Amino acid sequence: MAHDPLAAGDLIAERRFAYAKAAAKEGDWSAAADLYEQTVEQASHWAAAWFALAEAREKLGELDAAARAFRGSLEADAADAQGAAARLALIGRGEASGALSPAYVARLFDDYAWRFDKHLIKNLGYRAPVLIADALSNVAPGRRFASALDLGCGTGLMAEPLRERVERLAGVDLSAAMIAKARGRGLYDQLEVADAVAMLGRAPPASLDLVVAADALVYIGNLARLFAAVGMALTKDGLFAFSVETCEGEGFKLEPTMRFAHSRSYVETDAREAGLRPLLIQSKSTRREAGADAPGLICVVAKTESQP
Repeated sequence: MAHDPLAAGDLIAERRFAYAKAAAKEGDWSAAADLYEQTVEQASHWAAAWFALAEAREKLGELDAAARAFRGSLEADAADAQGAAARLALIGRGEASGALSPAYVARLFDDYAWRFDKHLIKNLGYRAPVLIADALSNVAPGRRFASALDLGCGTGLMAEPLRERVERLAGVDLSAAMIAKARGRGLYDQLEVADAVAMLGRAPPASLDLVVAADALVYIGNLARLFAAVGMALTKDGLFAFSVETCEGEGFKLEPTMRFAHSRSYVETDAREAGLRPLLIQSKSTRREAGADAPGLICVVAKTESQP
């Protein structure tokens, strides 16, 4: 019989898991780890229990044991809704992939949707949508757009400063719960639960004159596929406006926050290689992290004439 990797389906395992969570909440990581071990012995298919065990072992500084448990989570759930592959990379026991798993992002925001706006704006000082809208006004003052797509639209915060200058606005997000929240705003003409690159691939070539992505690219490390897909979907004078968190040096890296940071040079180079010409790249923080402004970039790029 098939087992749900995100559920125990076993009362004994669920009870031990609850005891383990209580111990972890009190900071007794040794007791928590022992109870999580008992849980996975009882329900070896339970990915969430393996992941919790890995976190407990990591707290204890037992990185080899943590790595085994993270791999146990991956074996139980190949879609990786817990984000175990990224956590393996963060403890130096695996390689960071080019993006976080879609199942992880969807689960994260399905769980987060009900408190997303309040937490993001009040606690984290989130301001990416306003900064992106301001950047568009600087680059294309007074311009109206016929058709726009909001990548990783979440609850629809980007739609508020954008709606008045867009004739038709579509949004896409991996989280069904976030899409439901966005639908409640009544600002989108179309909303879909889907992967951003897949959504762009379904758009007719040269059909969008604006694509935006507010705080969405932090879940993608390698931006090449996304930039290429944006380039194909944009009209000859189309714009792509987006935010990223940034890091020093070259390339991109996965941060302990489970978000990717990109260097300015990486963003510029990958954009140009996809036929997108940088018009504006500003150093701006879009949110706070651990009480401090997280370094970031607000970017607007345009499709070049050589791009088909």
